This record gives sequence, C-alpha cells and structure tokens, in this order.
Amino acid sequence: MRQTRRDFLKASAAATAAAVFPVPAFSRDRSPSEKLNIAQVGVGGMQWGFHSSHIAKENPFAFSDVDANILAAAKEKFPNVQAFTDWRDMFDQLGGQIDAVLISTPDHSHAAPAMAAMRRGIHCYCEKPLAHDVWQIRQMQKIAREKGLKTQMGTQIHAEDNYRRVVEKIQAGMIGEIKEVHVRVRDVTTGKPATTEPVECPKNINWDLWIGPAPMRPYQPCYFQGRWRGFWDFGSGGMGDMACHWIDLPFWALGLSYPKSVEASAPKPADPDYTPSDLTVRYEFDYNGRTLPLTWYDGQANNDIFAQNQCPEDRATLFIGSEGALWSTYWEHALVPAGKFAEKEPPAPSIPTSLGHHEEWFDAIRNDHSTTCNFDYSGRLAETVLLGLVSYRCGKKLLYNADTMSAPNAPQADKFLRQPMREGWQI
Repeated sequence: MRQTRRDFLKASAAATAAAVFPVPAFSRDRSPSEKLNIAQVGVGGMQWGFHSSHIAKENPFAFSDVDANILAAAKEKFPNVQAFTDWRDMFDQLGGQIDAVLISTPDHSHAAPAMAAMRRGIHCYCEKPLAHDVWQIRQMQKIAREKGLKTQMGTQIHAEDNYRRVVEKIQAGMIGEIKEVHVRVRDVTTGKPATTEPVECPKNINWDLWIGPAPMRPYQPCYFQGRWRGFWDFGSGGMGDMACHWIDLPFWALGLSYPKSVEASAPKPADPDYTPSDLTVRYEFDYNGRTLPLTWYDGQANNDIFAQNQCPEDRATLFIGSEGALWSTYWEHALVPAGKFAEKEPPAPSIPTSLGHHEEWFDAIRNDHSTTCNFDYSGRLAETVLLGLVSYRCGKKLLYNADTMSAPNAPQADKFLRQPMREGWQI
C-alpha cells in the first residue's frame, strides 16, 4: 500500500526535488502545434464524458482513478493511455512527460494532486469549488503564481456567449447603478447514509485512497455517484456544487473580489456530518465606494423578488439596478420590465467568443497567455462560496479580513477556513 509513512516520505522527497529543480512541462523541445500530453485524476462520474470529449482533442496520456472498473472503462475508450490507481505513482513515474492535468475528483481530493502536479511544473485544470477549504485554495493560487502555470477552474458556463452579453449590458449601465444581486438555485445536495450496518467495500475500489486526506470512516455506497457532496468531510453541499457557476456572473460583470462580511442561515442549525438544504447566504462587498449586497438561496429558501422580476422558477442570477433589472440563466437573459427597454439599443458585443473552456486552457499553455478562470480569479470566487458555508457552520456572521484570511469577530471560523488533513496527506 502507498499509505505508509515511509512511502509518503519517499513521495514527499520526490515532490521537494521537483519544487527545487522545476522543469516546466511545456518547455521541452517540441513544436507548438504538437498535441499536449494530458493527465486526468478521477475519470469516473458524470463529468467523465464531458471532459473526455475535450481532452481527446489533445493526447490523453495518463489517467488515475481509485476504482479499477472505471479505470478499465476509460482504458477501453483510450487504449494508449497509461492507467494508475494512485495518482502519486502516475506523477512519480510520468511527471516529466505530462504537460497538463485535469483534476476531477471529489472536493476533498482536489488540492493534494493539484499541488503535487503544479510543483512539478504541470499546468492544472481543477473542478469547482477548486478546493475543500480556503487555506487550500490559497496554497493552490500561490504555487500556480510561483511556477507561472496556466490554470483554469471548471466553471464551463463562463465560456458561453450568454454570460458575455450579460456582462456587456451590466458594464454598459443598461439597468443603471447596480444596487443588489440575488442568486437562486433550487438544487439540494445533502447526505444520509443508506445504512448504519457494516458494508464490505467492493474489491475494485481502493477505499483508503478514496478517503485520501479526509478522516477515515468505513465504506458506505451512499458516498458514491456524486452523493459525497452531502457530507462535510468530502464536499460542500448544493452551494459548493453550484454557486461557483452562478455567482461567477456577478463576479465577472461587477469586478468583485473578496466579501467584507458573510452571514448564512437555514431552517436547521449545522449538522456535524451533513451539509444543509434551504440555505440563505448574504454577502456584502465593497463596490464603487459603497456596500453591495449579494444573496444566495438554495433549496426552498426563497425571496419574492424573483417572482416580481419574472425570473425562471428554479435557477437565476438577478441584478437589481437603479433603472430596472436583468435576470440570467446559463442560456438566456432578459431585461425587466421588458417594455421599458424595448427601444434601448444593447451595447455592441465586445467580449470575444471563447475557444471553449478546455480549449482556452490548452491555447494558454501553448501561447503563454492567461485564461478567464485562472486560479487567481476563480480562487477568489471559490473562496467567497466556501465562506458562506463557514458562516453557516459557525452559526455567526463573519466580518472577513481577506488579507489575513480570518474573521476577527469569529475565531471559531479558523477550524473551517483550514481543516485538518489526515496524516500523510498534507499539501
């Protein structure tokens, strides 16, 4: 097993050597038109088909997954790929040949492989919400900057034209000065074990490796098929799943950064194991010399302002301005009241159409430019999302100091801003 202390120290020494003597993966003598060697950590779940269709345009080079059956299925699709159960073996053996890695594991297992790859000079694409706590996000941002790597968070909707048109209209002042923002997503992701009886782990799953940096617990099938999101040890509930996609739009359109305060509420106090449903989180941002409120609602948490502005029932981002309102989904948007804006000419499109979210990352690696959801931008977004859950777990409004990554009025937040990792898994 790779989980022994001795083996961990061996892997750590290799990682340290890579950090001291970095070899940027794409600095090898090769043509810029040559396909990139892409690795992927985590090739199961609903994201697999989506990601694989994009990495197939490059050279799928190495995959790792804790489930031997999933790995075998991926190998059938890409027969030439090198397959590993343990991503540490993959990086130890092939790190110098990998150009870029895509991390698509449960949230609690994002930071460790991402950091190991980036220390080797490997460019990184990581699914949202980037990491499992705020401190991990900061470490990922730091190493990406130090190594000059091209990074992208998996907020794929950012690449679609609808968001671009919304940003242009908001920034052109079509609805006047923005007074408040509301974001509603009815999705709920909370957890309940299927049984309290012992269940034998299937032989195809390396359970110790799946648990990774989280506290050890017995295998249960209810942690799979995306249901891990409903447990604090592994995920961040419905908000961690969806808020990076939806709060991305006001972050982009308004140029937001870290919030100055965060206050969360739900019908029930925080459970020590399960993530919440029906959550409301109110953020306050410094914006144009004043305070701008942005409120998130999931599950059945509601506000009549959505109905008043003819928003779609289940999912919407709503901007309230001094001259009207604008709501948006992933694929469409509308100005409210419609009659008021019927004669108003929208700004000419100015934000170029994306190559595609993955393709933008590939192009950035080849041609040395940034991506739209690089870890500096997306890390601030993801940190903001996770702060809502920190406030909920503390049961207290956070007066947040982004410079010190702390809430001086709520010292109990510290244990959620940086959560302990199991021995042998520190990043």
